Amino acid sequence: MDENRLRQLADRLSHECLAKQHMLMTAESCTGGWVAKICTDLPGSSRWFEQGFVTYSNRAKQRMLGVSAETLSEHGAVSEAVVCQMTAGALEHGNGDLAVAISGIAGPGGGTPLKPPGTVWIAWQQDGRDANARCFHFSGERDAIRFRAVETALEGLIELVRE
Repeated sequence: MDENRLRQLADRLSHECLAKQHMLMTAESCTGGWVAKICTDLPGSSRWFEQGFVTYSNRAKQRMLGVSAETLSEHGAVSEAVVCQMTAGALEHGNGDLAVAISGIAGPGGGTPLKPPGTVWIAWQQDGRDANARCFHFSGERDAIRFRAVETALEGLIELVRE
């Protein structure tokens, strides 16, 4: 794990967002606000970072982001449907135009045979467009899984802004 790698990605993201006048919002569960922290560590981040939602519990996902109880019950918190509702909720409840959502099982416990520790769903969405979500299976201990989720989220944001 290289914290400098995350800072470099956040720096690249900041330049991309500033160039295209995007304002970013994060909706994080298993990463506990790590994406927001890396972004706001940069001086001047208020020019491109709007806000972050840390919605660790299902109740918080429902209350703060409008994730439906039916979706949580049918698909579980670690699912494509939930992260897509999280980005949509961030865009609806915030003042930004770009959102990323992360929900996963960082471990060491909490997994199932179908969703073992390391399973992480990430969605990226720009206002006015559909969300793009992907499932990842990261290996390692809890911190390594969370690090890879943050790194992947930032890489995906850079790619989205460059489109």
